[in-house]
Amino acid sequence: MVGSKDLPPSTIPFFPNVFFNNQFRAKPQWPAPGTSLAGKTAIITGGNTGLGYEAAAQLLELKLSYLILAVRTPAKGEAAARALTQLHPKAKVDVWELEMSSYESIQAFARRVDNQLSRIDIVVLNAGTLRLFYSSVKSTSHEECLQVNYLSTMLLTVLLIPILKGKRAPGQPAHLTIVSAALTLAAKFANREANPLLPALDDPKQFDRQETYNTSKLLAHFFLWNLVDCVSPEDVIVNLADPAWCKGTELARDVKGVVKIGIKMFGALTGRTQKVGASCFVDAVVNKGKESHGCFLMSWQIHPFAAFLYTPEGKIVRQRVWEETMTELDFAGVRGILESMRA
Repeated sequence: MVGSKDLPPSTIPFFPNVFFNNQFRAKPQWPAPGTSLAGKTAIITGGNTGLGYEAAAQLLELKLSYLILAVRTPAKGEAAARALTQLHPKAKVDVWELEMSSYESIQAFARRVDNQLSRIDIVVLNAGTLRLFYSSVKSTSHEECLQVNYLSTMLLTVLLIPILKGKRAPGQPAHLTIVSAALTLAAKFANREANPLLPALDDPKQFDRQETYNTSKLLAHFFLWNLVDCVSPEDVIVNLADPAWCKGTELARDVKGVVKIGIKMFGALTGRTQKVGASCFVDAVVNKGKESHGCFLMSWQIHPFAAFLYTPEGKIVRQRVWEETMTELDFAGVRGILESMRA
């Protein structure tokens, strides 16, 4: 199998070219007629709105039997669940609370998955944030994009992988897809030489509304490169999926004023519909198989990671990201979990 890290780095010299191809030339890959998810269980984080809600609707259209919306605000989740149930009355839709800025909430959620579910086939980690101004999480002191988009998402990934392995359908791998972004390919990653790295990413003086977001998503590429060496695609297929720029999402829900107006106008002119954007997640967990393990999916295809990852310097930074992340998440026993997956 040829995955993202086996491909040569992208040679497209100018990111707007990537953006144009991704937004306007790529063609959706919809599930084949007759595709059925009957009997299967899926979890979608941030599934009460935007792309998460649309992905939930598409999975239910494929006869998914049981869907869990993992959300920060249960009341909003319940409203989404009612709407989905009206459209798909034969499916079971539950709402479970999950606060992605809280390590305690993430651990409690993973325990609940382990204790209450007899089967789990699909996980889409869609929850994320884009901040206009610097904000830190009180419980961890980490910058919020770094916390939610990277550290918390990687913790939840590691905690869920052995559960997915143990509760998947017999003879079939489970699927876990992490929502990514084409903007990772344009990330400048100005802190790359910092050692240690994570404290530099928390520095308010280094905050840049666009670059901080790009870097928080790029770090998942670094982490996945090493993670998949611990996880067999026979057990759990783990990949990253880019939905491209989509109109009408709530990613920038905290942005206000002129900037918010600009984002809406840009989305209206260039954005994909949420149906097309969410199809990238459905493609990643339904259409794609073991060939996508450890891969970055963009335009419904396996795509190279950001070019920096393939360089000698990138190899050094990649290992630094891995070790610092393992140390940060040591409290949850992540090293032992991944070692057990190798066995």
